[in-house]
Amino acid sequence: MNSVTVLITAAGNAYMPGTCKSIKENGERQIRLIGADMKKDDTILQMCDMYYPVPRADSPDYVDSLLDVCQKEHVEVLLPVMSAEIEKLSENKERFKRIGTIVSVSELKQLKIANNKLALLDYLEKENFPFPQHMMINSFDDIDKAITELGSPCVFKMNEGSGSRGMRIIDPTKSRLDVFLHEKPNSVYTTVKDFKEMLSESEIPPMHAMEYLPGKEYTVDILANQGKVLYSLCRRGLNIQSSIILDGIVEYKPEITEMCSKVVSKLGLHGNIGFDIKEREDGTPIIIECNPRITAGVSEFTASGVNLLYFCIKMHLDEVVPHIEPQYGVVMRRRYTEMFCN
Repeated sequence: MNSVTVLITAAGNAYMPGTCKSIKENGERQIRLIGADMKKDDTILQMCDMYYPVPRADSPDYVDSLLDVCQKEHVEVLLPVMSAEIEKLSENKERFKRIGTIVSVSELKQLKIANNKLALLDYLEKENFPFPQHMMINSFDDIDKAITELGSPCVFKMNEGSGSRGMRIIDPTKSRLDVFLHEKPNSVYTTVKDFKEMLSESEIPPMHAMEYLPGKEYTVDILANQGKVLYSLCRRGLNIQSSIILDGIVEYKPEITEMCSKVVSKLGLHGNIGFDIKEREDGTPIIIECNPRITAGVSEFTASGVNLLYFCIKMHLDEVVPHIEPQYGVVMRRRYTEMFCN
């Protein structure tokens, strides 16, 4: 089978070893993997065959820089990893296509919904999917109103962000001393006073409040071809820190996977897509976020027999994507390891 050259962004991310391993050790063909990252980091060469430092995703030069890399390295498929880049790449995917590179990304119109947390919740409500109670936040009075109307604890999120950036949970029963004494330093819990003081340093960014869901947390990873779902698989978080599943288990949850698949089909999303789901106290699963890109723990499914990353590459090469039943019950535990360079 012919070898393929693939570019992956954010190649210096902490979860890249498993992601790159899934792509390269696919059991079928050789893949020349090119990494791109905003940091100069030679340890990336331990995961990728080549890497290029590129500007930040919000730089006006970001897309042109990736285009240069793709043209120089004859990249056939570009796999985006960051929420901050996918809309920009979607806008420019025809430019990549002209040099022979397929960008694995949904259409911009779809991303304006799926990649915006508040827009997604509004869409779920409009289309009669299960959704969390929520409201837009424009002022300090809205913060008080949200805690009153949505209950306590109450979750506050920026409309655009990832990895728990711009997210806090306010529980009026917790004092600042409680947070200091009983929460870890990276805890998302805060007090109303501290939250307002922080926001007072600038204009309130586009954000919303959401009901707190106390139940189990799941991630659904989907592979879709223009809204046609090829795979929809579920993993439950056993140990979660800053929205990243450190310990997880692959589970058969048809109610959850079917719900997410219907959203993907309705929106017409494309490529690798992830959903975050939490349960209400009564066990009802609720979609709280969509990440229309590669997710941090998708390699867990590779260990269960379904390589969603490699299958995405095959899909973009117009090759047949095999149907494989995953092995349920596979447990992932993340451990620290070191990478060295001169």
